[in-house]
Amino acid sequence: MQKIPNYGGGEPPHISGNSSRAMQYDELQALEKAYLEALLLQQAQQYQSQLLQRPGGIINHQYHAGPTFSSQQHSSSSSSSYQGNVVSSQDSRGSSKAPVLQKEKSTQLPPTSLRSPKGDQSTVTPHQQSGSSSKGRFESLLEVLKNNKAKSLDLSDIVGHVVEFSTDQFGSRFIQQKLETATVEEKTKILTEIIPNARALMIDVFGNYVVQKFFEHGIESQRKELATHIIGHVLPLTLQMYGCRVVQKALEVVDVELQTEMVKELDGSVLKCVHDQNGNHVIQKCIECVPQERIQFIISSFLGQVVTLSTHPYGCRVIQRVLEHCNDPKTQEVIMDEILGSVCKLAQDQYGNYVIQHVVQHGKPQERAVIIGKLAGQIVKMSQQKFASNVVEKCLTFGGPEERKLLVNEMLGSTDENEPLQAMMKDPFGNYVVQKVLETCDDKSRELILSRIKVHLNALKRYTYGKHIVSRIEKLVATGERHIGQSS
Repeated sequence: MQKIPNYGGGEPPHISGNSSRAMQYDELQALEKAYLEALLLQQAQQYQSQLLQRPGGIINHQYHAGPTFSSQQHSSSSSSSYQGNVVSSQDSRGSSKAPVLQKEKSTQLPPTSLRSPKGDQSTVTPHQQSGSSSKGRFESLLEVLKNNKAKSLDLSDIVGHVVEFSTDQFGSRFIQQKLETATVEEKTKILTEIIPNARALMIDVFGNYVVQKFFEHGIESQRKELATHIIGHVLPLTLQMYGCRVVQKALEVVDVELQTEMVKELDGSVLKCVHDQNGNHVIQKCIECVPQERIQFIISSFLGQVVTLSTHPYGCRVIQRVLEHCNDPKTQEVIMDEILGSVCKLAQDQYGNYVIQHVVQHGKPQERAVIIGKLAGQIVKMSQQKFASNVVEKCLTFGGPEERKLLVNEMLGSTDENEPLQAMMKDPFGNYVVQKVLETCDDKSRELILSRIKVHLNALKRYTYGKHIVSRIEKLVATGERHIGQSS
């Protein structure tokens, strides 16, 4: 006779018969318990799935894999496992209605007290519960981006999550790309979320790019609004790795009045910024973009410090920007006098040589003539020095015919042995200067130098750096023979 399962949780009825029938009953009880566990686990998973899909649905952070049962638990005790998912609408008078999902505003719901698997009781507020759903949506949108499906998303899809997206590698790139073609309305919606977090985003590894993009593609009023959040914080942003990029971008696009208001905050800290790995870029941008009459305090702070700054890894860049963009004749003269007074020192310096090269290439002819005149008499020595050899090469490239002839004659020496030239050809730095001579001199001078070098070709082959010259000579000879053959 088939037994009806006892779902009431009470004592089983007395069963007469042999022990095998009793064992069947025990097995039936075990099956009942297993069935109930599976059923309740399935229901829990369904609740979780439904709540995640609903905008107002809330999944409790403390809820884990579903209810667990000990051998003493009855199925009726499982209802307590859903405390975090369902709130009874039972009022204070004891009347009870059907359970409802937690969709009410967080301000209307009390905190939910839950017990974690470890037995600790914790309190989860409705705000935390709603944040869970919001986080789930944010993570889902990010997954779309990470799977290269950005085309299926628009800026409107991330409203409410702009800050989170801006500080994520994929999210930041998505916003940057969309801002390039976004409408004014779309930009306004995005900016509304950015503004309250503007300064935090400016110093964020990914967020700073979003702010820069707004300066680049935002309308004028949006640029001004963002710039107001830089005002009052220019110096700390200038010295920060990511903030300095935002300040530079702002200086490129805002009007002169805003530029002036921003740069005046650096007054008194100019040299500190120049010596800083981040700040020096902002000072360079000030010199490039802001009218000189608005940054005179910056230029004035360099006077008397030009040589010292030129030998600094960041200062040498700043001095080059001054040489490029400072058009005031008096200021140019003062700065150039300091440079030309220390040509040999700067030429041999690992950073100063770049300043001298800059003057040789971009300066006035008389300034280049002064530099070559200062180097004359020690060309061979300078050619064998790591940094100064670059300056000599630049003089050969940009010097006039007479200046180049002066340099070549000094390299050839006054005897037929051409000792200076031989020493340069064997030197790790000098050999490059000799190659530059062959590359830049006129045909008559090249023939003279080649005839002097050919005498030493066999000896040069024994030297590591001499081999470079031998290779260049062989190419020049082959090229010259082809040229002669074609002309005949």
